[in-house]
Amino acid sequence: MGAIRIASAALTGAAALSLAAPAAMAAGTSTNASNTTSFAFSVTPSMSAPGGQVTLNVTGCAGTATASSGVFNTVSIPADSSRNATVDVNAKRGASYTVTFACGSERATSQLTIIGGSQPTISSTVRPPTTTATTTAPTTPLGVRGGLGGSVDTAGTWEMAAGAALVAAAGGGSLFYLRRRVARRQRW
Repeated sequence: MGAIRIASAALTGAAALSLAAPAAMAAGTSTNASNTTSFAFSVTPSMSAPGGQVTLNVTGCAGTATASSGVFNTVSIPADSSRNATVDVNAKRGASYTVTFACGSERATSQLTIIGGSQPTISSTVRPPTTTATTTAPTTPLGVRGGLGGSVDTAGTWEMAAGAALVAAAGGGSLFYLRRRVARRQRW
């Protein structure tokens, strides 16, 4: 018995390690693997719609850092600070743009993905929809009729009597079975 316990514990441990290894590798690997710099940087959020705002953050840079991309103008970021940038309204939806951070002679990149559906067409001939005021009478919430199955409203006397008869038959059958079982044990 001891060998079976040890073997199952060893297999469980091996399975746990084999499942943890890919997660550890994924956590250690980033899309910015070549971005080993003395300063930290981020684009928040990493996905934005055209015309949206992103925050560019740089920490650990001794001087002023810059951030540039094809979807916004170059932004100067003071030491250990952040700045907002507006994504170009003509940015291609679904595209991923590279954001380049520069601090002194060091450069690093991050990705900014443009999201969103198609923009609505705006026309001078389209009128805004008119709203009409409607009044509704307040209703009292009935809540959930849990456990009743909705049968409270439709159960009549005959249904209740039939249900009681079924319960009594089940109880009588159980009693009969148990008495036969006890009687068999006493014979042996």
